Amino acid sequence: MKKIAHLLFGRLFIVGLSILLQVIWMFMVLWRFNYQFTYANLAFRVIAVVVVLVIVNKWVNPANKLSWTFLILLSPILGLLLYFLFGRSGLTRHTRKKMDDAESEVAVHLKRDEAAEKALRAESIGAFRQSEYIREWGHFPLCQRTATHYYKCGEEMFPDMLAALEGAEHFIFLEYFIIEEGYMFNTVVDILERKVKEGVEVRLIYDDVGCVGTLPAGYYKKLQKKGIKCAAFNPFRPIISVVMNNRDHRKILVADGTVGFTGGINLADEYINKVERFGYWKDTGIRIEGEGVWSLTTMFLSMWNYIVGSHEDCRAYMPSVYQKTPFENDGYVQPYGDSPLDHENVGEDIYLNIIARATEYVYIFTPYLIVDHEMMVALCNAAKSGIDVRIVTPGIPDKKMVYLLTQSYYEPLIRCGVKIYQYTPGFIHAKCFVCDDEIATVGTINLDFRSLYLHFECGVWMYRSRAVLEVKEDCMETFACSTEVTREFCKNRPLPVRLLQSLLRLFAPLL
Repeated sequence: MKKIAHLLFGRLFIVGLSILLQVIWMFMVLWRFNYQFTYANLAFRVIAVVVVLVIVNKWVNPANKLSWTFLILLSPILGLLLYFLFGRSGLTRHTRKKMDDAESEVAVHLKRDEAAEKALRAESIGAFRQSEYIREWGHFPLCQRTATHYYKCGEEMFPDMLAALEGAEHFIFLEYFIIEEGYMFNTVVDILERKVKEGVEVRLIYDDVGCVGTLPAGYYKKLQKKGIKCAAFNPFRPIISVVMNNRDHRKILVADGTVGFTGGINLADEYINKVERFGYWKDTGIRIEGEGVWSLTTMFLSMWNYIVGSHEDCRAYMPSVYQKTPFENDGYVQPYGDSPLDHENVGEDIYLNIIARATEYVYIFTPYLIVDHEMMVALCNAAKSGIDVRIVTPGIPDKKMVYLLTQSYYEPLIRCGVKIYQYTPGFIHAKCFVCDDEIATVGTINLDFRSLYLHFECGVWMYRSRAVLEVKEDCMETFACSTEVTREFCKNRPLPVRLLQSLLRLFAPLL
């Protein structure tokens, strides 16, 4: 009964119901207009065709075009209504300008390390080309003086996160998609509260849509009363808004500009297995220490400036300000961000570059496997060429419909030689690639349309860093406790399941 009451009176249900009623009301108005006026039906059909032509000529993912084209032509009134409400992934012109200005103010302080670029080019032209893509199109520099450490589960990373918070003397920045009161977050808040009293500057960003089921409205005010500077990205209000399509999916912790964490781990108890959801919750993270942390800091500051409308000299938060001794050199490290506003799919292209340049193997962790044609072809071509391509997905899903959609991609991949594993102990929320014992990336980017095209994301690309082989070791351990999926499993699915999967595939970019 408690769960039912929480659902019925929770913020998600109330706001969701309000938005649904608005959509129904708009639909009924348009429907009546369609039948009361002689030429309305023809006008809607003409508008539908024009909109479809606009969509087809957009420089966006073809699967997205197909989904909206089918929906609009099937039902012009409903399709047009939904497209104008939810189909345009970009922010409003005013909001976009505000975001661009915030990013530009910070981006000017991201300087190239030409010595690192020259050294990497001498070691590996293939790795250098991947790095150059990130610098040229993602606008984040390559770094050398940065140490790395990989965590194969949340409960391993959490003590080091706490240690970094405890050790901070000047500032702490946190940016998370989901936070929820419980052992993990309350422990963090206790430290933050104490640090504020010690004179440490503390800021926290959370995504309000991501936290709609975990926090009450206006939760940031509660933290502000504790002295923690807090802001919510994209407040979830009971009105229709295209901005809800874009979410801050990043997970960033920065302490004193010298230590940073990212990965799939949010600030809620299931991420450290303090509570059980969907069996054992496997997640991964990465700790970096050194000059590369500056890229994570700038991501946070640009988002903060956008939300609160501030303008500040971000150079006060550079790693060199508080670190007076040389940083450790640990291969090559390049943190990167991905934004839905720049029409450049940085996260997906980094994944594609890794797959395309692999010579021995590519191992992948992802909670969702909902890929477009380009990613499917890249994975299949690599496997057909003799590359050992392995993908681990959950054994126990968090979203059953999305899981059915994920499984619908198994058969064509397996047929081409890709090995698919389902993580037997439970749910895998990790987002990792590792390739040829040399290159790896760990971050927040899932292999699904929302992560690749609609969300603000981040990750860390590495070449010959210690963490690369740590990721590989974790992959081998994970394969051993997972179940390999066979073609027989795919072929023997019940007919209703296969029909549902076909329908879900059609609308995959919209889910």
